[in-house]
Amino acid sequence: MIPDFQLAMLPLLEKMKDEQIYDSMMLREHAVNIFKITNAEKQQRTPNGKQLLYYNRIAWSISYLRTAGLIASPERGRYKITKNGLKVLKKPPEKITIKYLKAINNKSSDNGRLENAFDSEQVEEQSITPDEMIEEGYKRIKSELSRVLMKALEDVSPFKFEQIVLDILVKMGYGGSDLENSEVTKRTNDEGIDGIIREDKLGLDKIYVQAKRWKKETKIGRPEIQKFIGALDGQKAKKGIFITTAFYSKEAIECAKNATNATIVLIDAEKLAEFMIEYGAGVAISYTIKICKIDSDYFIEE
Repeated sequence: MIPDFQLAMLPLLEKMKDEQIYDSMMLREHAVNIFKITNAEKQQRTPNGKQLLYYNRIAWSISYLRTAGLIASPERGRYKITKNGLKVLKKPPEKITIKYLKAINNKSSDNGRLENAFDSEQVEEQSITPDEMIEEGYKRIKSELSRVLMKALEDVSPFKFEQIVLDILVKMGYGGSDLENSEVTKRTNDEGIDGIIREDKLGLDKIYVQAKRWKKETKIGRPEIQKFIGALDGQKAKKGIFITTAFYSKEAIECAKNATNATIVLIDAEKLAEFMIEYGAGVAISYTIKICKIDSDYFIEE
């Protein structure tokens, strides 16, 4: 299993009791062996997908041990147990936690160091790292924003929805990112086609768009995709995008994938909300948070 960052602290400290210098890779491998982390678990990532989960947690275990003064870093990425760390191992607790680190820190000459660094009672009870907490919070905010966006789309007219869809595609870079290269076609009675994006100024290459503003629980099946394929054939089109606030059945997805005369892309409600947030369609930045991490090299003497 992948341990939480607090559970991993004592085994890592015990590994360093020989007072040798260990690098990050050696400590991670020790954690893998102690907690029997499987190959599948090694591939698990943090919520944002940017880091390996066990890498992140072991890194935070090391960070907390170092902040508490139980280990030191003689050079970047390398660690050695301190006298305080050896003292802890003479009568080790069942588990090293942030609460435990605060308690021993308050008895040391560096009184208050951890109290200031980690003064949240909520952090003491968390099994996930601060990075994971930030990422989970971001995911919740994004999920709620997606829900609100879909609700807002439910309240617009079909014609407005088609305009929004084209705006999103243009923001994504289609049509040379120029709204003038997009056109809502429903009012001109182009059967089965709701919008067109001209990929070049002469209109030699076009993307045809179908936009369906349906309830999120609606399942779009093969027949709807077949109708769209027929409409594309009628236009002798080679590229089509079907966008909806609902979702697609497996049969619909297979039908689009197997279309022979045109390339068809399906965008469902989840993906639509994701694109709106990513490309700034219908949303605005509320505020920006700058998150920094320590530059260990800055404190190393030459």
